[in-house]
Amino acid sequence: MTEAHGAAGHAVDLAVEPFGWLLLAIFVVGYYFIAAEEKYHINKAKPALFTGTFMFMLLGGYYAFNGLDFSAFDTEIAHLILEIAEIFFFLFVAMTFIEALIERNVFDALKEKLMKAGYSYKQLFWVTGFLAFFISPVADNLTTALILSTVLITIEKNNKAFLVPAAINIVVAANAGGAWSPFGDITTLMAWSAGKGAFIDFLFLFPASITGWLVTGWLLSRFVPDTTPPKVDTGEPVHIHRGGKVIIFLGVFTIASAVFGKQLMHLPPMWGMLFGLSLLQLYAFTLKKYHDHDIQIYKSVSKIENDTLLFFFGILAAVGALHFAGFLAHAVNLYTMFSPTSVNIGVGFLSAVVDNVPVMSAVLKASPDLELSQWMLVTLTAGVGGSMIAFGSAAGVGVMGKLKGIYTFNSHMKFAWAILIGYIVSVSVWYLQFEVLGLYIKH
Repeated sequence: MTEAHGAAGHAVDLAVEPFGWLLLAIFVVGYYFIAAEEKYHINKAKPALFTGTFMFMLLGGYYAFNGLDFSAFDTEIAHLILEIAEIFFFLFVAMTFIEALIERNVFDALKEKLMKAGYSYKQLFWVTGFLAFFISPVADNLTTALILSTVLITIEKNNKAFLVPAAINIVVAANAGGAWSPFGDITTLMAWSAGKGAFIDFLFLFPASITGWLVTGWLLSRFVPDTTPPKVDTGEPVHIHRGGKVIIFLGVFTIASAVFGKQLMHLPPMWGMLFGLSLLQLYAFTLKKYHDHDIQIYKSVSKIENDTLLFFFGILAAVGALHFAGFLAHAVNLYTMFSPTSVNIGVGFLSAVVDNVPVMSAVLKASPDLELSQWMLVTLTAGVGGSMIAFGSAAGVGVMGKLKGIYTFNSHMKFAWAILIGYIVSVSVWYLQFEVLGLYIKH
């Protein structure tokens, strides 16, 4: 063991030792089962949670067995718990609001309006795309994609010439919409929580996000039929239940609380979100007491996808273990070997093959010395890069589940060239904004 290994307060560089290679092997095997979720019919949260917790159990055992100083280990665990808690509670509140809106029929009412509007296939293609792009920054890309893909399959169940391009359009639009908002994608939330940019910095990614999606959307629309789908009889009209519109307002106020709480009061975003949740609970109480309308807020909480939350816990813990073992300190050398722009563009392609959450977590853990413009680029590429492969993003996986046998890996890859062109356009717009025009102060 080297002298640095025994020094107080320093972590052991396990990346050059056999035990470290064992940790890396466990991560690779665990991630294989996460990626092969459909093949083995095991929810990805299970291997993710096992991998993340097991790796730190091994690390703790290694330190204890070798009599090493635990101060660096304790610090890493404390930072990791804080990082995970901030994301965990933020998503917990966001999901609760979404479930409350679903319970109040808000999304069903939107779906019915779209179905009764009498749009042509091309009009429906663009309307669902625009809704996906502008809803995902406030909700999230997965929820948005699931809702709008349900609209597609309700209106048209068989016409693959429409369904496949429209489904891809929703996935691309939802991911692009989430890339310019700290709330729209877990990767932007992670970057914002880590202080890699102020709230307004992410909004400047809007031109790159929308331009890339519009280019892809235009290319896809050329394959959409010019006909009109058959009318859908939705039966009784759907109405938003009492309190639904107030909950929409409370949701917007909650997001504002998270933004201003972080920017002005130095509170983590989850704090403003939990404050908003308390208001939602109080409103649910008054609605039941004075109007006899039970929102069943705790039922909404119980419907939250705990598997999603546990997946994030597991994958962030696993990446944290690789960071503590020293692997990411070596990976960060890529930024000195190649230009940061090239590496960050590559992150987009890697996020399509792997998943943007662990990729972004690895970049943040490695914490290379990058300018603000480069942090915005990696946020953009990690956010929109997952669209290039069907299972490269949560939105894509969700829509594959909704449109089984229609929106598949193969049907997606037939149009991957259009998504790649949009990705190149997004990066080009970023380059024009940040590097050519120099619109932003470089940190």
